[in-house]
Amino acid sequence: MRGVFRSTRRRGGVGVQDGRIDTSQCTPWPHGALLVGGAVRDLLLDRPVADLDWSVPDPAAAARRHAAALGGSVFTLDEERDHWRVVGPQGDHGEKRVTHDFVPSTADPVADLERRDLTINAIAARPDGSLLDPTGGVADLRAGVVRMTSRSALEADAVRPLRAVRFAGVLGFTLDDQTAATVSRTAARQLADASLRPASERVRDELIAIVNGPGGANALRLAADLGLLVTFLPELDATRGVVQGGLHHLDVFGHSVLALERLAANHPDATTDLRLATLLHDIGKPATAMPVVGKRVTFHGHAKVGSVLARRAMRRLRFGSHSVATVGDLVRLHMQPLPGDERAARRFVHRHRDALPDLLHLMIADREAARGRLASAAGRLRYQEAMGRVIAVLEETPPAAPLLSGHDVMRVLGLEPGPRVGEALDVVAEAVAVGDVRDVEDAERLLRSYADAQGWTAQDGLGRSRSRA
Repeated sequence: MRGVFRSTRRRGGVGVQDGRIDTSQCTPWPHGALLVGGAVRDLLLDRPVADLDWSVPDPAAAARRHAAALGGSVFTLDEERDHWRVVGPQGDHGEKRVTHDFVPSTADPVADLERRDLTINAIAARPDGSLLDPTGGVADLRAGVVRMTSRSALEADAVRPLRAVRFAGVLGFTLDDQTAATVSRTAARQLADASLRPASERVRDELIAIVNGPGGANALRLAADLGLLVTFLPELDATRGVVQGGLHHLDVFGHSVLALERLAANHPDATTDLRLATLLHDIGKPATAMPVVGKRVTFHGHAKVGSVLARRAMRRLRFGSHSVATVGDLVRLHMQPLPGDERAARRFVHRHRDALPDLLHLMIADREAARGRLASAAGRLRYQEAMGRVIAVLEETPPAAPLLSGHDVMRVLGLEPGPRVGEALDVVAEAVAVGDVRDVEDAERLLRSYADAQGWTAQDGLGRSRSRA
């Protein structure tokens, strides 16, 4: 879909050719419908549109007709309010499915638009492409301004202040002064009274949109400045003003959002989990900061503490268990020393294969966001060389099937089922990965040597613990 705001953005505004949207690609156009909200905004800005909102007299009937015309599926979003959704068919090349939401129209569409949160989201289009713009949204798009339609509208929904900040960040727009003041006042009230905050799931969805947006770091900086971040993500807000020194030229918060920017620039296809892990990788630093006389501040153990905090924050925001575990693991591992030779690289890949290559992307973004007095070109070169070793091993053929099974370990060492069997298997697997063990005989010799060094066989003749003999 293309609109009249072509890719002619200038500092302080966007280009415009006429006052209509090209609706030829918004077909089929539901009977009696207005296209409203974000789809109109994105069409005007010549941005990709994947979600269309339609205001229609009969949402249920319109949604069913639309699904039949598109070959998509239809279901109700909110039966009481008569909100329906149609999901379009999957494209031949795996494009994102287009969704169409249908809501009831009223006798006064202007009043409906004026109740929306922001002027740039309060524009509607008719089938001929002409616009209904009662709050001056088109002018604000030209000026690059995010402005509330009214104070009461912004305060009508608890998540709208965060949405305003998100749009300002991801669009690269300026937040209007009065809007910013209202956001700040609302944030203060929400911080003081948890009952005034939006549902955690809605905050989660806004955070996902922020970290995946092109200006996510700017939105986070603005959220911090206006007092929103401390309400929704206090673990990250606590890093503001925490001085680091050494390799770092920014405080922990500044470094974290810059790392997110670097990740997005280097790896635009980064998953939401990787982006969140990059943003949260240093949230353990405030709790572990330890000034050392005559030296810089140290943060020993911050990765482990940060992993606990990241998991807690993710659960609070209702992320799924897989995302919680993934982000927590990446934060915990991000300080792993990189290998100095091929053998160490093989051990690194063996131990952290499940977290790769995301862990490498995080570590690169972390290093690129550090330009303090101790950072040097030579240090960056050593880091790149170490990364190269890991990548070379990672790109090799995946590891073959294990040389020994758990039954083999129990037979060789006379062990009963238990944690020692798994420990022994891990020892053999790592030895295979680094090249110390090449066949079954090598593996069995290593097992006996390891068991003897651990004192397993010294307890009794069968290698079983006395409690189970």
